[in-house]
Amino acid sequence: MVDLSDNSFTGVIPESLGNLEYLEVLNLELNNFISDSSLRFLTSLTDCRKLRALRFNENALDGALSASVGNFSNLLQNFQGNGCKLKGVIPREIGNLTGVIYMSLYKNELTGHIPNTIQDMFNLQEFYLQSNEIEGAIPNVLCSLKDLGALDLSGNHISGLVPSCLGNVTSLRKLNLAYNMLNSRLPANLGNLQDLIEFNVSSNSLSGHIPLELGNLKTVTLFDLSKNYFPGKIPSTLGGLAELADLSLAHNRLDGAIPDSFGKMLSLEYLDLSYNNLSGEIPKSLEALVYLKYMNFSFNKLSGEAKRKKSAYRFIYIVRDWITPCQGSKGILKDGTLLAVKVFNVQLEGAFKSFAMECGILRNLRHRNLTKVITSCSNLDFKALVLEYMPNGTLDKWLYSHNLFLNLLQRLDIMIDVASAMDYLHNGYSTPIVHCDLKPSNALLDQEMVGHGSDFGIAKLLDAGEAFVQTRTIATIGYIAPEYGQDGIVSTSCDVYSFGILMMETFTRRRPSDEIFPGDEQIDAKMQCLLSITELALSCTLVTPNARTSMKDALSTLQKIRLQLVSSQH
Repeated sequence: MVDLSDNSFTGVIPESLGNLEYLEVLNLELNNFISDSSLRFLTSLTDCRKLRALRFNENALDGALSASVGNFSNLLQNFQGNGCKLKGVIPREIGNLTGVIYMSLYKNELTGHIPNTIQDMFNLQEFYLQSNEIEGAIPNVLCSLKDLGALDLSGNHISGLVPSCLGNVTSLRKLNLAYNMLNSRLPANLGNLQDLIEFNVSSNSLSGHIPLELGNLKTVTLFDLSKNYFPGKIPSTLGGLAELADLSLAHNRLDGAIPDSFGKMLSLEYLDLSYNNLSGEIPKSLEALVYLKYMNFSFNKLSGEAKRKKSAYRFIYIVRDWITPCQGSKGILKDGTLLAVKVFNVQLEGAFKSFAMECGILRNLRHRNLTKVITSCSNLDFKALVLEYMPNGTLDKWLYSHNLFLNLLQRLDIMIDVASAMDYLHNGYSTPIVHCDLKPSNALLDQEMVGHGSDFGIAKLLDAGEAFVQTRTIATIGYIAPEYGQDGIVSTSCDVYSFGILMMETFTRRRPSDEIFPGDEQIDAKMQCLLSITELALSCTLVTPNARTSMKDALSTLQKIRLQLVSSQH
């Protein structure tokens, strides 16, 4: 195993790596490596006949995949080359990678068609090709991949039909064809995908009535048909999607009434029916949607209203190109951008201080794992922050909702994201910042399930040379370090303690108040992963502050655990 990931290495990737005849795992991701135009280092690595996992993603290689990519042994299971400025066509020889289970080539500059030889990769389970310049039709041969669980072709120039045979790939759990030029009807037999969790065909030129059969997607949590040309009435069968959290039918040609059955989608958090020709009264049944955070019915011919419960603060969304100083504002910006707005209840004690603290801290923070603040709104009786929208909600929701699930690798990735954010706050900013309230509800997840730290209402700044400060502000019980809870002493070690509790909770789905933290994984590799994480969590939660590990070391350990887990699976 060779892991050089997440550094600042430069220069050409050496071809001599091909001399490592026993190499099984090579991770070069997240560096500044370059290569020649034919990516000769890949050719050299085909001599490593034991290679099982190859990750060279997120390097500015600026080259093209050659035919030699098909010369890897059939032991290769993981091939990741996303974000590398790869150019040219995908070679037909890629079909020789018959052992590959996971392939990611997204966020490149690949052109041409998806080769039909993809059908020979019969072990392929996850295929990510989004954000390229791929043309032509979706090849029917993809339907022969009977174990395919995730297919993402979004953000390309793909045209033509949505193949009806995709309805036969019943293993699919994620299907994303958004932002292409597809111009057919949706096949009715897509309703056969009983295990589908995410379905996104937004921003195409699809037409024809929405098939009634899509109401059979009982496990789907994201359902996006927005920005197409779907006419007619909304099928009442969609109301049977009991697990659905995000539903968007915006920017279509739908007419008639909103189905009363929508009130049965009790897990719904996001509902967008804007820019259609809907009419009639807003169904009273929608008042049963207690988890609903965003509802946009603008630019229709609807009447009536849907009442909502009040709370200390809530997330609402901008519906116009301006923000008015009132709690009822909802909608989308002119360019289609969704923005979350955190409205502070100014009647609560400490609301003004909390607002001022978040504004002061977040104004200058810049990190991929921190929620971005777009702007703020403030007057005597209104305080709000306009934030980057996180469509997958909180980690707390994913841990404890009955209809959502995170696998072990996803949990590791989210913990790495949170650790990266905390490491930046402690070590990467001009003045160390202590978050003070790290917990699952303050870890937000974007569209790609990337974790983001949020809610800095009680955060503390440490002045130059200051190791700790003292405060009377109390954070959430169960996550507070002993010295914080007893004496009000706040340091970066307090965040490390909270992070340790957060890790244990994330991997066991047991809150700090629960009596036990059982691990129920039986597979050896996963059990070892959990044991390593538990060991790290315990090193974070030692009673003595100076004895706790640093956030930088916690991040490094998590990344190593992840690499070991991936290598054991592939």
